[in-house]
Amino acid sequence: METIQVVLDSKLLRATEAAARRTKVNRSALIREALRAHLRQLEIRELELRDRKGYEAHPDDAAGLSHWEAEAVGPEE
Repeated sequence: METIQVVLDSKLLRATEAAARRTKVNRSALIREALRAHLRQLEIRELELRDRKGYEAHPDDAAGLSHWEAEAVGPEE
C-alpha cells in the first residue's frame, strides 16, 4: 500500500472519525472503502450513460422486433 496525504475540512474529518468508530474500522480503512464505493458508482454511471447513448443512437424499431412476437406466444391447447 501507498501512503498519501489528504486534506479534509474539520467537519468532514469529525464525521469520518465518528463513522470509523461506529463501524469499528480505522479511518484509513473507512476512507479506502468509501473511495472504492465511489469509484464503483462512477463506473456504473459511465456504463449507463454509454448504454443510454447507444439506445438513443439506435432506438428499437417496432417493425424490426415483430418477428420475436411469434416466439413469445405459448403453445396452443
